[in-house]
Amino acid sequence: MENMNKLILETQISIDGYIADENGGTDWMIWNWGPNWNWDKDLQTYHTNLNKSVSNILISRQMAQEGFNAHWQQAAQDATDTRFDFASHIVNTNKFVASRTLTKDIQIPGGWHNLSVLDGNLEAEIEKLKNSNSGDIIVYGGATLVSSLINADLIDEYYLIINPVALGKGLAIFKKQTNLKMANATSFPCGIVVCHYRK
Repeated sequence: MENMNKLILETQISIDGYIADENGGTDWMIWNWGPNWNWDKDLQTYHTNLNKSVSNILISRQMAQEGFNAHWQQAAQDATDTRFDFASHIVNTNKFVASRTLTKDIQIPGGWHNLSVLDGNLEAEIEKLKNSNSGDIIVYGGATLVSSLINADLIDEYYLIINPVALGKGLAIFKKQTNLKMANATSFPCGIVVCHYRK
């Protein structure tokens, strides 16, 4: 029996398979999530529509503590910000942070608005979400969280936003052979190719 909801990974990645440099840096990305959204309009729309198609967002503990909520709350305050639609959906969507150490007693930037903690066994918690009636889940996570989801075969669809740069070394999310099925690939004038895979 198929799960009701899908777990979808969307991540920016280098052509040699890294989501950040060795120090976690992302300044090699054409757009590294900041206020200057220099993707072309079609890619902005593609990304925003993908995000708006889901009902839940999964993030890592590190992202929660580094200000994921605060970052997008700020972008959602300005209707003239090119990221406004995307940011508004993030702010208003149910979010989950995977962590066995983070609790709501701990202050995080942007507060706990629409954010809950998955503090049990990650595989079991994800399966609960998949089998609930809450809708699809998208994961924006660091290498550790995403790798654990891939290794546990929990991700159903992959949207890899491939930047035209090779890093040589960095933080990888694929730690073992992972066979996927290509759904489609779309190239954009800014140099990015989005590869959509299903497992």
